Amino acid sequence: MKKFILEPTLSLLAAINQCPPQMTEKDKVQSLLNKLWPVSCDKELIRLGVLGDGGYLVPDDLDGIEACFSPGVGFDSAFEKDCADRGMKIFLADGSVDKPAQSHELFVFTKKYIGIRNSSNIITIDDWVKLSMPDSQGELLLQMDIEGSEYEVLLVASDDLLKRFRIIVIEFHHLDELWSSAFFKMASQVFERILQTHTCVHNHPNNCSNSVKFKEIEIPTVIELTFLRNDRINNPSFVKNFPHPLDYDNTKNKPSLHLPKCWYSNK
Repeated sequence: MKKFILEPTLSLLAAINQCPPQMTEKDKVQSLLNKLWPVSCDKELIRLGVLGDGGYLVPDDLDGIEACFSPGVGFDSAFEKDCADRGMKIFLADGSVDKPAQSHELFVFTKKYIGIRNSSNIITIDDWVKLSMPDSQGELLLQMDIEGSEYEVLLVASDDLLKRFRIIVIEFHHLDELWSSAFFKMASQVFERILQTHTCVHNHPNNCSNSVKFKEIEIPTVIELTFLRNDRINNPSFVKNFPHPLDYDNTKNKPSLHLPKCWYSNK
């Protein structure tokens, strides 16, 4: 994905505490973060996958989910294996590898990238789901880590498909670029689409990358967000304590990165 802001430029702006016209206003950035404040509900969070990078917290609301769609295979498929062990069909897609890191009888792998158009090595998420489950309208789970392409994929996903995902887990990249008005416009459209039908229930910054503090707002570069569909949420209240006891650092080779206070309710 195109980089909109070079870090030295942002660091200089932070040092002189100035925000030029082409950058996003502070109030707009904080307003977006407020909409992503995680809530707790009557469903406890559980951890699926490893105790590190590739493991995620999800609501304990998995019964009845027919399948997990997981674009971006990477080096570990323990999350998908845990879902398969619960009886879900698992559909994985990644054009950069030949097969998932782990195997399971319920795994179905497609050697294609998920993108905004169809070609010999790219397929849209809607067409991927239709081809994978042509006769089903069942409940789904989405777990996506595609290194920055998540924004364009979610922008072209249909409303009907997004509503089918009971739980959505996505690793969002380049979030420090929310100060760029161009990137903010795209990213905020993505989040607003998700928030039409889902609510954030967990937020975990990935300590493989750093965070950038500007205008008193600290933004981790990479964050893992978990969303639960609104019709599954009862008695919501803002989460006020982070990290969650089941959270683990993504890597032991870098300092821990705790969720900045501007990303959750302090009231």
